[in-house]
Amino acid sequence: MPSSPASDPGADDRAAVSAQEAPQHESQQQESGQEPAPRELAVLRGELADMEERFKRARADLENYRKRTYREMERRLAERHEALLREWLEVADSVERAAAAGGDSPLAAGLAALRDQIDALLQRQGVTRFGEPGERFDPERHEAVAARPSDEYPDGTILEVVRAGYERGDHVLRPARVVVARSTGTGD
Repeated sequence: MPSSPASDPGADDRAAVSAQEAPQHESQQQESGQEPAPRELAVLRGELADMEERFKRARADLENYRKRTYREMERRLAERHEALLREWLEVADSVERAAAAGGDSPLAAGLAALRDQIDALLQRQGVTRFGEPGERFDPERHEAVAARPSDEYPDGTILEVVRAGYERGDHVLRPARVVVARSTGTGD
């Protein structure tokens, strides 16, 4: 004979267990292929779309950060490399001046050999010397320190190189300091 809830002391416990099993029952329905309510489905799809959008944005932000960091690192490395090369240019200038002042002495010959070695080191780094007498003056590559009247050379021709210029690729590391010809103004 079935017992009534009042006469069955475990009935309340069984009712509580049944209430706890209800959410599990709903998830089992979903796993078994039963569709959730249309409203719940719309909410879940909206949350999924929002999460996917946030994920895509976060991934794009991370990629942009990586690219920006890489470019910044490359820029700083190039700046440091150029600064080091400029320091070598000062050494090359000092050795060249010392070799020129030494005349025909054995010390001058040793300094000339050292100058050639420094030039070779710079060339291995892609650095080339420019600025020769007879070249056309280019304000992007040359710095005019003086102008000298000349009937022999046309206006804007380099007459003398005071300090050589250096470039790496298309980038001028240091402009050449030059003396430029200017016409004497004796025309007709």
